[in-house]
Amino acid sequence: MAASDSNTSIIFLYIFLVVLLLQTQISNSLTCSSQKLSKNKLYKQCSDLPKLDSYLHWTYDSSKSSLDIAFIAPPAKPDGWIAWAINPTSTGMVGSQTLVAYKQSDGSMTVKTYNITSYKDVLLGKIDFQVSKMEAEYVDGVIKMYASIVLPPTYGKVVNHVWQVGPSLKNENGDLNVHGFAADNINSVGKLDLMSGSAGGSSGGGGSTSTTSTSSGSAKSGGISSKLKKKNIHGVLNAVSWGMLFPIGAVIARYLRVFEAADPAWFYLHVFCQLSGYAIGVAGWATGLQLGKQAQGFGNTLHRNIGITLFTFATLQVITPPTIFFSFRDQHLMRSDFLTLIV
Repeated sequence: MAASDSNTSIIFLYIFLVVLLLQTQISNSLTCSSQKLSKNKLYKQCSDLPKLDSYLHWTYDSSKSSLDIAFIAPPAKPDGWIAWAINPTSTGMVGSQTLVAYKQSDGSMTVKTYNITSYKDVLLGKIDFQVSKMEAEYVDGVIKMYASIVLPPTYGKVVNHVWQVGPSLKNENGDLNVHGFAADNINSVGKLDLMSGSAGGSSGGGGSTSTTSTSSGSAKSGGISSKLKKKNIHGVLNAVSWGMLFPIGAVIARYLRVFEAADPAWFYLHVFCQLSGYAIGVAGWATGLQLGKQAQGFGNTLHRNIGITLFTFATLQVITPPTIFFSFRDQHLMRSDFLTLIV
């Protein structure tokens, strides 16, 4: 009876760990509606922008033409900058009335305004609308920029918006070094419907955006972005491999081998779970590396290191040859129990 209770407790422990891992993977794919903002700031609308791992939160009061925004993005480099703008004249960069957040030489964060009159000159200057409550913070490799804007009545309720990230500043005067010219940088433009909550990306960019009304919780438009799809795929693959197949394989090896009727079927089932778990884990690990390259500036070092460690131990489990002192199966099971416990 005691042995049975012990086995049951261990199985429940495995189930708990699987659920915990699933929760962790889901939390890594959160959309804008689940982001936590400082000082408990709340906005009626938010959007997962389709480019540059960026997010926009906003509240629009049509009676006052006031717009409160929070723009969140990782800078291209730790000392870089992020920018969000409204362009009243076109869909591109030139003409943009821009807010830029960056870290100053003393380590404090600041937000400045830039009137982009040409591609060559990106300099500090007044913009066409009133701006107040400008502030920014740098958290875990991501800059969060806040501002309150009063829009001219001529702007209407649908505006062209542009967002961007850059590597650094030229000097302490706020002159910006040029941003990158990858596809995501070129296509980080779209239409922002201040009332309905639609914040679509560039039609030429090939990406869609997921927009949510945080007051009602209902989805507004567009499906989910390719970035979010990759995060979800990464989470599901790793949850299935490390969180389900590897523990199930270990449970089979430890608790089914005592039954003679299950021999040798349990061993082949164990090997199937371990090998298929490893194969799926490789795919999950590879998608994680790809996401890491695309998310420069995020402070996800711990997550990356855990993934590399898991992959290393799992690879050792698969490729380590049996020794001359044990049969293949006995040695494999000893190694499997040890490494699966670590994983």
